[in-house]
Amino acid sequence: QVQLVESGGGLVQAGGSLRLSCAASGSIFSSNVRGWYRQAPGKTRELVATITSGGKINYADSVKGRFTISLDNAKNTVYLQMNSLKPEDTAVYYCAAGRIYVGMDYWGKGTLVTVSS
Repeated sequence: QVQLVESGGGLVQAGGSLRLSCAASGSIFSSNVRGWYRQAPGKTRELVATITSGGKINYADSVKGRFTISLDNAKNTVYLQMNSLKPEDTAVYYCAAGRIYVGMDYWGKGTLVTVSS
């Protein structure tokens, strides 16, 4: 059974930074893409960033230049470094793991990020 556990969320002022972590346990070997998604109050869940096992990275336009996704294969952990945070970045952030061209198979429970103005 695969488990994804996020950490690192919290309250930060606009312009500040946070680093989210997502540790995976279990048989995640079939997953070749990891990602971060977010859901703001009253909105649908949206893609933030993805990274493949081959190192290909994709970002949502709204976070390009501010957020950085990275993967530590030895620790089976994916990170999301978030800089220059804005109030509109406030959301529950979820990590996910899945297969390219198929979609995400596993999801974490989410971690709340609140950016105050």
